[in-house]
Amino acid sequence: MILGIGAESGVFLYAVLAGVSVLCAYRILAAFRKLVRHNLFITGMEDVIFWIGTSIYIFRKMYDTTYGNIRWFFVLGVLCGAGTASLLLRLSGKICAKTKKSLEKYRKRR
Repeated sequence: MILGIGAESGVFLYAVLAGVSVLCAYRILAAFRKLVRHNLFITGMEDVIFWIGTSIYIFRKMYDTTYGNIRWFFVLGVLCGAGTASLLLRLSGKICAKTKKSLEKYRKRR
């Protein structure tokens, strides 16, 4: 089935959203690991379960949006979404660190 450019752009944006959600889920898992220490075996099992679940999720989203056809723009959309979300999270972390530092300087002056 051939999709029109409008449908393809909608699928691309849906793929970007899927990439963002996968990245956010992995960040939540990483935060959980920092809160509760695990041994190496449990961490490996968590990773295997996460990536199996992620591949099922991505496959299902691809199947639902592209009617079972593998479209490279879907894969590119997932990668773009995860990359963009990662950059935005990193940038917001830097902004928060700078804000905290400037507030501490202001507090010391008073």
